[in-house]
Amino acid sequence: MNEKRVSGKTQKIYKQKQEDFSMAVIKNFDEIVERVKGFPEPMRVIVAAAQDEHTLQAIKHAQEEGIAKPVLVGDKAEIDKICAEIGLVVPEEDIYDVPDVDESAKRAVALIHEGKGDFLMKGKMETAQILKPAVNKETGLGTGRVMSHFVFDELPHYHKLLVTTDGGMMTYPTLEQKAQIIENTVETLKALGYENPKIAAVAAVEKVNPKMPETVEARELKEMNERGEIKDCVVEGPISLDIALDKECADIKGFESPVAGDADVILVPNIQVGNILGKSITIIAKGNMAGFVVGAQVPIVFCSRGSSAKEKFLSLALAAAVSAGKNK
Repeated sequence: MNEKRVSGKTQKIYKQKQEDFSMAVIKNFDEIVERVKGFPEPMRVIVAAAQDEHTLQAIKHAQEEGIAKPVLVGDKAEIDKICAEIGLVVPEEDIYDVPDVDESAKRAVALIHEGKGDFLMKGKMETAQILKPAVNKETGLGTGRVMSHFVFDELPHYHKLLVTTDGGMMTYPTLEQKAQIIENTVETLKALGYENPKIAAVAAVEKVNPKMPETVEARELKEMNERGEIKDCVVEGPISLDIALDKECADIKGFESPVAGDADVILVPNIQVGNILGKSITIIAKGNMAGFVVGAQVPIVFCSRGSSAKEKFLSLALAAAVSAGKNK
């Protein structure tokens, strides 16, 4: 899609920025924002049903930082009104008047196919409304793998950003689907410069118990990784959450693994665990989060309707960084 944008000198700059990412794991969101601000051109985000104040505030912030250039699809009268109120300036040619929400989602996906954007974002609509055209087998954004939800969490007392997946897309993934979720996650982290991320397939206990199928599948994922069927990462499982995140706890329990106390990714067994874990991180632990759908042709940013402008901005910045990394 972005051959012209990332060719020649520009491509070298992207490569240099990508090498910056690979120097170390990403410790906080400030690192992502600062690095993506240095890209030679802002990434283009297409927003479906853009008539949402928090979304447009996030867009304004991203535009001011030079992170993203918006293409807005939705009810133009409402979009113009909100833009005027918050001081967001978007050229007329980058606003598409499509008042019907479902049609705006279809148009946004079509604009991706037309090369008008680098990633997609949900505005004032239900998540299902943006996903329906995105997963359409004929006109959507599928790649042949499952689409999964990738979230970066910034925790007050953890030494780096932590990925949790999948708490937003796959309800009860099969073993094969979990392997694809890992593949999606590794591909996304590669775009940010990670090498061999540490994946914790979490369960309530660290031993395989046939009565707890999550433990059986976690061990199978580890064995698939050891056989080379799941590549470019280190998978540990079953492993409890405390061991995955706390080296002292792992030492006390006698659990030896390179993942113990240093997990990059928490792979949850189902959407219930992922959703509750994610909300616990933001509400109880007061952590920050950013996320989007991966496994599609482009990142798809969708935050809950109750998400703050800050969360939407961080998700924009993260999606822009991944888009740039994939197009380098």
